[in-house]
Amino acid sequence: MSTAIEQVKAARAKGRFTGKQVINAILTDFFELHGDRRFGDDPAVVGGIGRLGDLPVTAIALEKGQDTKDKVRRNFGSANPEGYRKALRLMGQAEKFGRPVICIVDTSGAFCGIGAEERGQGQAIAENLMELMTLQVPVISVLIGEGGSGGALALAVADQVWMMEQAIYSVISPEGCASILWKDAKKVAEAAKCLKLTATDMLGLGVVERIIPETSRTTEEQMAGLKDSLCGAIQELQALDTNTRLEQRYERFRKFGRV
Repeated sequence: MSTAIEQVKAARAKGRFTGKQVINAILTDFFELHGDRRFGDDPAVVGGIGRLGDLPVTAIALEKGQDTKDKVRRNFGSANPEGYRKALRLMGQAEKFGRPVICIVDTSGAFCGIGAEERGQGQAIAENLMELMTLQVPVISVLIGEGGSGGALALAVADQVWMMEQAIYSVISPEGCASILWKDAKKVAEAAKCLKLTATDMLGLGVVERIIPETSRTTEEQMAGLKDSLCGAIQELQALDTNTRLEQRYERFRKFGRV
């Protein structure tokens, strides 16, 4: 079994699949949409319409980029407020037309630059959290790599949250935790262990509902398994009465931290 710090390294590994690659692997006829209708388009967030099997869906992904030039253009997956507002606009559009929403999460966190703060980064994330809680259509979020703090949570208020086996999910990076608690970067492995950030930890704590296996499977097999699981889960969620589904979503988050 991998240690927590080994899981962190695997989630960040060079060459690991990105959000856009996952969308292209599980959806057909994907058509990307752009802009938040307020400020501009954020390349760190990729969103649009596609087909999951025969089912029209809206897919939104935090995209880190593939080569160096692409990573820089997409700000290494750290979204600005307009990225989260674009995501929220597409979710509202999905609700209008009755399309389920699939969110693909892979980010070290929301961008914390001066421009992002000036344009309302905190408010953009908060609006996503609030609106997602009452979105009328089924929502499933899948963490495929890093799930960092509010930047990840802004796309992870969902009916179900899943994780790839080697993904991580945490309120802070191990490096940040080590620097705050011990003032010592050498404590990063201990911090990773204490944060309980692995997929197994998250499943045990009830933060996620499912782990998508990666060990001894090719990327194609992983994506095929993810696609099949999403098809089945969305059908189950669509079969529920809307009020029942929203109540279950609400209770899912209210139970966190209960003893």
